[in-house]
Amino acid sequence: MREVMDELMQWWSAGETVGVGTVVGTWRSAPRQAGASMLVGPGGEAVGSVSGGCVEGAVYELAQEVVESGHPVLQRYGVSDDEAYAVGLTCGGILDVFVEKVSRDTFPELGEVAADIAAGRAVAVVTVIEHPEPSWVGRRVVVHPEEVDEATERAGGSTGGGAPRGSASVLGSLGSGRADDAVRDDARGLLAQGRSAILTYGPDGERRGEGMRVFVAAHAPKPRMLVFGAIDFAAAVARVGGFLGYYVTVCDARPVFATKTRFPGADEVIVKWPHDYLQNEVDEGRIDSRTVIAVLTHDPKFDVPLLEVALRLPDVAYIGAMGSRRTHENRLDRLREAGLTDDELSRMSSPIGLDLGARTPEETAVSIAAEIIALRWGGAGERLAATEGPIHHHHPAHDTTPE
Repeated sequence: MREVMDELMQWWSAGETVGVGTVVGTWRSAPRQAGASMLVGPGGEAVGSVSGGCVEGAVYELAQEVVESGHPVLQRYGVSDDEAYAVGLTCGGILDVFVEKVSRDTFPELGEVAADIAAGRAVAVVTVIEHPEPSWVGRRVVVHPEEVDEATERAGGSTGGGAPRGSASVLGSLGSGRADDAVRDDARGLLAQGRSAILTYGPDGERRGEGMRVFVAAHAPKPRMLVFGAIDFAAAVARVGGFLGYYVTVCDARPVFATKTRFPGADEVIVKWPHDYLQNEVDEGRIDSRTVIAVLTHDPKFDVPLLEVALRLPDVAYIGAMGSRRTHENRLDRLREAGLTDDELSRMSSPIGLDLGARTPEETAVSIAAEIIALRWGGAGERLAATEGPIHHHHPAHDTTPE
């Protein structure tokens, strides 16, 4: 929903009613991931996409029906055929779309959710998409990280820099305290991973039961990309990182090179010794399993202390280091002398990037981005024309397919 939030908030703030279709589950080569949304505005406007064009017409009509009836619908769209071409997926995938009407009455917490997202605060929206009691379908709760709730209570019911919050652990209710408690804890776990998913419970939130399914839309802050080395290649990597949705930081110890003017594509430019900066970010809890690190200095006085810190981190998504193969071998020797183990060294992608034959900074940035994407989703980095099987990979850590 993040990509259509601006338009949705305009209508919501004006007191209008909007039909919203959201992808909640995918199989095989479905073109959009869980959380992708399409709006049907009060004047019939269509905003966003759930399938890249394959089933938008059917979702559009269903959204109008849902707005009229007030009853949300979970609809599955599968492989198209000759008789149902207009509402099928030509890519061979399958997706579940939950269609609901959204207004100030049906989603009073939306303003606070939008404020959290805009401010970069983590928030999860949990919606009942299936239940034996129809009146439960469409109910939702809004969940914040535990530390936010504790800070809210200490502050007397509000947090700085955004919308006010109550001291309750969740905003809204699914219909019972047991169900609220179950989804709150599980939603926080998904939020910490930055992952949306369908979860299954018993009708009253029983963990070992069946009957109720909820979709957890996790709106975590942007994942971080740390680019070390204020060189021309770093400027290109920063631009690509921003395009991919990362919050990009460029760091270098040399103030004459590390300037915002030279790196307009970065969200922030830091003048500090790289290893000191990274260690501080670790100590402050700002490095997590979604963080990617690109070491582009290829200068041992910067690289080695930095990689000593990076390669000993328990869990980051990617660590790449630029340099020739000779530089790589020299770097490995220095890191071994510093006490790093072979297991720790194996976490480093060096030379950085995929073999695309890249020459320019921009081409090299694409090569680095391609390697990050391939590792995230489990791709092999080969030409699709030379492979067989599914085009889209479903990495277990990001899989949102319901059982």
